[in-house]
Amino acid sequence: MHPTIRPQPGLLDIALYEGGQARVEGVSNVVKLSSNENPFGAPDRAREAFTRAVHSLHRYPNTDHSSLRQAIGEVWGLDPARIICGVGSDEIIHFLCQAYAGPGDEVIHTEHGFLMYKISALAAGATPVCVKEAERVTDVDAILAACNERTKLVFLANPNNPTGTMIGNGEMARLAAALPPQAILVLDGAYAEYVQGYDAGASLVEARDNVVMTRTFSKIYGLGGLRVGWGYGPQHVIDVLNRLRGPFNLSTVALEVAEAAVRDQEFLTRCRNENARMRGWLAEALADFGVPSDPSFANFILARFADAEEAQACDAFLKERGLIVRMVAGYGLPQCLRITIGDEPGCRRVAHAIGQFKGVRE
Repeated sequence: MHPTIRPQPGLLDIALYEGGQARVEGVSNVVKLSSNENPFGAPDRAREAFTRAVHSLHRYPNTDHSSLRQAIGEVWGLDPARIICGVGSDEIIHFLCQAYAGPGDEVIHTEHGFLMYKISALAAGATPVCVKEAERVTDVDAILAACNERTKLVFLANPNNPTGTMIGNGEMARLAAALPPQAILVLDGAYAEYVQGYDAGASLVEARDNVVMTRTFSKIYGLGGLRVGWGYGPQHVIDVLNRLRGPFNLSTVALEVAEAAVRDQEFLTRCRNENARMRGWLAEALADFGVPSDPSFANFILARFADAEEAQACDAFLKERGLIVRMVAGYGLPQCLRITIGDEPGCRRVAHAIGQFKGVRE
């Protein structure tokens, strides 16, 4: 700590976010299953758009993101005027905390929710409030019991990361209806596209004036390296968030590639179907080895071991074989490993290795 130069109160309480490991020292032919990336990469249309964008690198990007917002609106049946785009959905989350929470306010998140909720709340000077889940599933009654006159934001990832569990539309609507009048419900739909027929809460946003939905291009669209996300909400909220958004927060490349990606719904369907197939296969294979997981609605499963020691030992065993998964002790789940659903060879390889670790396979 410098003797006279000090950051704002609470900032030093923020633990640095650690992304999924990508390399193992001394090991080649590594399979990375630690960051919930799409093993099939980006759609061909998006790759083509990336190539074309090289000719306009000297130009500043469009400041209002109108073409991308229009494309999102057309594909998902939403009003483009009520869409805001950001550097991943993380930036939208940060905007919400900056705009609506501060010293003396509280921001609710669930026990095993995305770590950025707490980080963004602390960055705004607000107090994060952690609410228990019911066997790794969001507990609406527990959230409502934690609400009070200081509650400004309630963050709910659905499906949730890292548990993969989700609640239904009825429970989301019940939560939104019972919140204090000054509070906003934020539905984080980073993994929504992996759930057939799920609108990620868009209909709830349309029906109410206290619900905001966030989405990302980093998961099923395979654009994690470009960092593009978006939010949809009541006009009064979007107008406020746009006052915080930098005019050039997204590059020309990111905007044009994301627009091409969102219009390729055939790619999305193929990825969702293949993810569901291999997710079911991997969950069943690990269960046969004595490693259970909850039904997952995302592109990963949360493998549960006997205790933290066994989870750590399995993680080390996998790394020795070039298989990188995610330890999630930071999410309050030290006995678990989060395993991204890779392509079929990757899934079979990690299943075989865990079988070896459990002494079931040779």
